[in-house]
Amino acid sequence: MSIDIAAALLMGLAGSGHCLAMCGGLAAAMGYQQSPLRLFWYNLGRITSYAIAGAIVAAALGTIGSVSINGFVYLRIAAGVMMILLALYLIQWNAALLWLEKLGAVLWRRIQPLTRKLPQQKTTGYVFLGGMLWGWLPCGLVYSALTWAALSGNPASGAGFMLLFGIGTFPAMFLTGIFSQKITRILQSKGFRWIAGILLMGYGIATLLIAAKQLQF
Repeated sequence: MSIDIAAALLMGLAGSGHCLAMCGGLAAAMGYQQSPLRLFWYNLGRITSYAIAGAIVAAALGTIGSVSINGFVYLRIAAGVMMILLALYLIQWNAALLWLEKLGAVLWRRIQPLTRKLPQQKTTGYVFLGGMLWGWLPCGLVYSALTWAALSGNPASGAGFMLLFGIGTFPAMFLTGIFSQKITRILQSKGFRWIAGILLMGYGIATLLIAAKQLQF
């Protein structure tokens, strides 16, 4: 199946405020926001991990389409439901995806100790590696995007979807670190979260309606 470019970018852009709250704070704490070059490599590492996760998930779940006549329809339904849950998550109903983040924490407990082993004086390579490691931080936004990566049908497309998703989050993460905290306040404001949530809710509902029409009995 082809990549849903609109869904990838919409999820990334809509979740920018959430990304700033989680990954932006980490970047600031590690001093990356003091250097545009380091901030760039940190975010590139983060997006690379998203692409790897997208390839893994698409490889693991993409075969469903060949197993069942409704396989991809079921994946589309799951993707639509996850987008609706993400919409609720962004308007701060955290319980919508908290259960999923708890599952992701199992993997994170194995990865997090590696972040402490990175040297204090970080070269470009270590900054990139640090971004890759923090890219596996449990995040409902990322997990929602991964359901759409699975829908893409193959590892290359799954990686491409998550790459586009990461690009959607990049402008806020990069430009806010360089220019102004005013952008941060806007993206994390209640108004922005509600607008983003409504857009995602509408896209998710439309996805479910399309899936319902595609079901074969």
